[in-house]
Amino acid sequence: MNYFIQILLIILALILIKILLIALFFRQDIRAAQKRDPAAKSFIEVLLLYQGLHVLVAYRAAHFLYNMHMFFLARYISQLARFATGIEIHPGAKIGKRFFIDHGMGIVIGETAIIGDDVLLYQGVTLGGTGIEKGKRHPTIGNNVVIGAGAKVLGNITVGDNSYIGSNAVVIKDVPLNSTIVGVPGRITKQDGRKIDVSLDHMQVFDPIIQTIEELQKRIENLEKK
Repeated sequence: MNYFIQILLIILALILIKILLIALFFRQDIRAAQKRDPAAKSFIEVLLLYQGLHVLVAYRAAHFLYNMHMFFLARYISQLARFATGIEIHPGAKIGKRFFIDHGMGIVIGETAIIGDDVLLYQGVTLGGTGIEKGKRHPTIGNNVVIGAGAKVLGNITVGDNSYIGSNAVVIKDVPLNSTIVGVPGRITKQDGRKIDVSLDHMQVFDPIIQTIEELQKRIENLEKK
């Protein structure tokens, strides 16, 4: 019985050490989650309960192994993380600092994707390829970019710094700096020339084509009344 208690205490100690190390080495990512998610009540809550942080920890370990050419072990860790969190990040992807995944279920990040600093992804985002060619085949995401729920950014394209990709947009062409993209295929709608607000509500992003149609409809209604 004493032997069993000793083993249990050792396991608990190892778990505590692991938690402390994650809190130390991932504190910037935890702070980013607290800043960007109004539901985050405390540092401890993010540390223990946020799957976006958990998959990031697994990714960092897998990415290290990938760079050491231990490809099978790296993919094994990434698949375990995918099973546990519902988020798939290929260990070959490159991800910058203060990366935050909000909710996260269904996110896919491809092997040659590059993500800058201070990027926010919502659930259902895909950073994917468009073919079976070798080499760079996934997007490059700049700094301070927000990608809304369900958006698909596909191919070897670049999304410029300070840009916002609206929910369910499909982006297959390069995105300039300081842009907001909506629709299928993605279209530039506003924000050129100024830094975006990372707390931008999805409901504040408008499709310029839909706006034009609504304006024309109102004009027709006014003409019919006359």
